[in-house]
Amino acid sequence: MTDKHVRIASGAPWESQAGYCRAVKAGNIIAVSGSASIGSDGKLVGEGDMYQQTQRCIQVITEALEKAGASLSDVVRTRTFVTDIEQWKEVARAHRDAFGAAPPATSMVEVSRLIDPRMLVEIEADAILSTD
Repeated sequence: MTDKHVRIASGAPWESQAGYCRAVKAGNIIAVSGSASIGSDGKLVGEGDMYQQTQRCIQVITEALEKAGASLSDVVRTRTFVTDIEQWKEVARAHRDAFGAAPPATSMVEVSRLIDPRMLVEIEADAILSTD
């Protein structure tokens, strides 16, 4: 039996520790795992800055989508987890800046903390490639 899914790794340290990959492409559907504000050097980007962390999360998602042959315009749903819902406007602004031309369905939920207490935002995304 062959695996029909394309698994896309980003090299984040948690992928091997937790047994997941950044994204999985199954046919025309792409699911992107929760993406945090980690730079290509493995260090946190935007410490203390909700807007900058959200921008970096979306950049991580963009990179995964590109590896799967998709773009942000293919995203149909995002799920955003924040540690301080009082700062929702900063998260919303970065989300709008990225997705404004093709807004997906979305939700934003406050959580008590993320895997690194300096992380303020984590975003998941689902995309569907057109079959036209």
